[in-house]
This record gives sequence, structure tokens and C-alpha cells, in this order.
Amino acid sequence: MNTIEGKLTLTGKEKIAIINARFNHIITDRLVEGAKDAFMRHGGDEKNLSLILVPGAYEIPFALDLAIKSSKFDAICCVGAIIRGSTPHFDYVAAETAKGIAQTTLKYGIPVSFGVLTTENIEQAIERAGSKAGNKGFEAMSSVIEMLNLYKNLKA
Repeated sequence: MNTIEGKLTLTGKEKIAIINARFNHIITDRLVEGAKDAFMRHGGDEKNLSLILVPGAYEIPFALDLAIKSSKFDAICCVGAIIRGSTPHFDYVAAETAKGIAQTTLKYGIPVSFGVLTTENIEQAIERAGSKAGNKGFEAMSSVIEMLNLYKNLKA
């Protein structure tokens, strides 16, 4: 059986963007740090890493659409933090953000990762932004690097 997979390595030429939702910035800043760390550890050149800031997670899909249409990036890593409050707002924002990212990814067919935390409370978010549960920004960047290489392998 022939196995086709993406590797966790960059040549240094790949242009990757991180789209970061600033809302809950105490968490999302750490996710960006994790994503940047993964990019650099896997061979990325910092001059080819861009950070796109949006107000909140709900705005990520629109920024993603614009970033892809710009043709400036080979892959995009989306990060944010949606923390449940006492109203149903969490459910709407989380669902629409996930749906928007998925739809945009499938529409354009370039590698995009979903590093948007959806947590019940701030403690869970902290755990996933570099504490007990690792850094989901690092994981999201690693995922998009692997998918970029898989994309190249399947496209060739």
C-alpha cells in the first residue's frame, strides 16, 4: 500500500499567515506565540510569516476569505478563543466561526487549520494555550504545515 502524507518540515520559502482574533487576547496572544514557535521549529523563515488581526472569532472567516483571495499565502492558521458565558452567544459564535472557516477552506482548496478554542471557562482556555494541555496554536500551525505538504504531494 502506498501511503501519502504530509511532513512537518518547511523549506523556508512557504508563506503562511496566522489569523488571530484579538478578543480574549490574554489567551490568543499565547496561541500566536505557539503558532510562531511551531513555524520556526519546522523550518519557517520569519519574514514569510504574517499575522492578521481581527476583532473576534466571528470575523475570522471574512479575513480568511480576503487572505486567500490575496494569493499572498500558501497556507493559513486560524486561532482564537471563544469562552462560554451566561448567554447563548457562545453557541452562535462558535458554530458560525467553525462553519465559516470550513466553508472557506473547501471553497478555495488551500490548507487552513482551525486553532480556535471553544471552552467552557477561562481555566480550560488557559490550559490549552500553553499550560496543562499544551498549546493549541502550536498544534494548529503544525497541522497546517503537514497539510500544506500533503497538498503539495497530492497536487504534484
